[in-house]
Amino acid sequence: MTSMKTAIKRENPGVTLRENETHFSIYCPGAESMVCILYDSHDSIEGDRHFMDKSDAGYWSLTLKDRLNGKWYAYQADFEELEKAPDTPYVNYPFADPYSRHVCVRNTYRQEARSLIFEDDYDWEGDTHCFPDDLRDLIIYETHLKDLTAHPSSSAKGSGSYQKFIDTGQRGGIPHLRELGVNCVEFLPLQKFPPIEPPYGKRTDEGFHNTWNVYSANYWGYMTSFFFAPESSYASDCSRTFSGKTAAAVSEFKDVVKSLHQNRISVIMDVVYNHTSLFDVNPLSHLAPDEYLRFNEQGELMNRSGTGNEFRSENPVARQMIIDSLLYWIEEYHIDGFRFDLAALLDKKTWEVIRNEVHKKYPKAVLIAEPWGGYYSPHHFSDYDWSSWNDRIRNSIKGSDPLHDKGFIFSDWQRETRRERLENIFKGTLNHGEGGLYNTSEHSVNYLESHDGYTLGDFIRIGINPELQDQVIEDRSEHIELSDEEMNIAKLAAVSLFTAQGITMIHAGQEFARSKIIAKTPCKDPNVGKIDHNSYEKDNETNWINFDDIALNKPLYDYYRSLIRIRKQAPALRKCDPSEVCFDHYANPLIISFYISGANSGDLYDYYVILNGTKSETAHVHLPAGTWEVLVNNELASTQMVDLVSGQAESKPQSGLVLRKLRHS
Repeated sequence: MTSMKTAIKRENPGVTLRENETHFSIYCPGAESMVCILYDSHDSIEGDRHFMDKSDAGYWSLTLKDRLNGKWYAYQADFEELEKAPDTPYVNYPFADPYSRHVCVRNTYRQEARSLIFEDDYDWEGDTHCFPDDLRDLIIYETHLKDLTAHPSSSAKGSGSYQKFIDTGQRGGIPHLRELGVNCVEFLPLQKFPPIEPPYGKRTDEGFHNTWNVYSANYWGYMTSFFFAPESSYASDCSRTFSGKTAAAVSEFKDVVKSLHQNRISVIMDVVYNHTSLFDVNPLSHLAPDEYLRFNEQGELMNRSGTGNEFRSENPVARQMIIDSLLYWIEEYHIDGFRFDLAALLDKKTWEVIRNEVHKKYPKAVLIAEPWGGYYSPHHFSDYDWSSWNDRIRNSIKGSDPLHDKGFIFSDWQRETRRERLENIFKGTLNHGEGGLYNTSEHSVNYLESHDGYTLGDFIRIGINPELQDQVIEDRSEHIELSDEEMNIAKLAAVSLFTAQGITMIHAGQEFARSKIIAKTPCKDPNVGKIDHNSYEKDNETNWINFDDIALNKPLYDYYRSLIRIRKQAPALRKCDPSEVCFDHYANPLIISFYISGANSGDLYDYYVILNGTKSETAHVHLPAGTWEVLVNNELASTQMVDLVSGQAESKPQSGLVLRKLRHS
């Protein structure tokens, strides 16, 4: 192989395969020299070394006169002659390419990744994106990919989580989503991250001392190492020692996306661009920390969110990496949108550039922010035409703390909530109303449960029985099966969520009041048997969904299935004009009723919703003129009428009613 060295001003980072050559480029302005090392296999120790040339812009490049498809590579930088080398234990260490499309890693906290050069000839079989015409048409199911197939009750077959997810003969994975009726799945992080943290209770050679995580695992994946590579531990080629020995993760993740699209389910990825992984041999953190990470005036890493560091998105090179990555996932993996973890840690200029660059090519791609981190900013994101998670509906409906700050469904008022705010929430939490956040309901992602915090089911259980918060669960089935009171509250929460204007999101297992009971494992967790509220480190039955539990709360599961179908068939319930929602008022502010006109949304029906948040008072509500079909009451929900009423309706304590009437032109 001969090297062709050329001076360049502008580079496209990563590896480019051309007709008879392979081009390499990496941004590392602080290095004194850079070597590209080529390996014959993923586990080679020694390789062919090729010195690279540096441009004035800080890019190192190399062109080799061969198509090196199937080879592995890494970069080694020399900082020895600089006055200030990066503060890292990995100086003069081979690093994988930050623009790697696939990496193989050792199954340790260090990962020691190697990058693969490969050509992708994946057959999409005519698949195209499933972008929504209107964001409010989405009913999002947030889930960890593995949660839906790992428990034996799913009966999923396949080698690895990607393959298991698309198995058509199981109870979990895609069959569960199809049966439930959701039209969008939002996956917890699937960009390459280190699933393993430093060993518990030991001090590593690098100085890490894990005193916080007895599992030494990072199951959820909110520690991205490589923005362009799929997580390889879910692929069929994962072994005890290595993850990603082939490019199986690339094709198998694409199989997941294609299969979801075949079932008319959109795919959103949860992406983490606000910080980088902390313990592994990460090229961004160690080769060019001044370029990719923020430092304060004392030269210390900034860490306003407790994630360990902050990504320097305001640096044009770092910002461009985010844009390149997003477009890559849309184009190469047919991803339909993204949820941005702690998005307020990104600078506002980056918000604008992301939206402009993504929507310039893909106008209907979904962009959702978790609108906090550096500060609370859903209203700012709305000004930039982003959607974001609406914690105000979450807190107002269920509360922020099951012991000390409960909400409407518990016949209580969350500390920040007033009647006027609650009414505005059902209109879309609009910025011209009390407690408003959004310029349009299209920006409001309404949810009551996410991967963070207690499940909604556990929040309700603790809210009714406070002693459960720190109690070991002795009888699992008895605990999971909801009491009559808990079931009523769970159904009221569901009706409240599904009758609010905007985008609807539920979390995996919410549909049957999933409980996260800390499972017994060889790890010495002192909280085994208690309810978990932060299960990020548990790759075990704490998180894996037990599909047998559906039978314990089958009425709630059926209720959710019907509410999903009702909402999909009723555009007025999700995207009517604000002026088309009209509230009644009663002596008791915990009785809420409102009329929804379907005229401007194209709905054939008008609707009337009654939500009785009182603990013991039956609500007697005078109805608008005409005969109304009952679609939802405290027992049943159905797209077909379950009863007919006129003149007056009764709503039992802690229950909801949804009525409709064909509109006459």
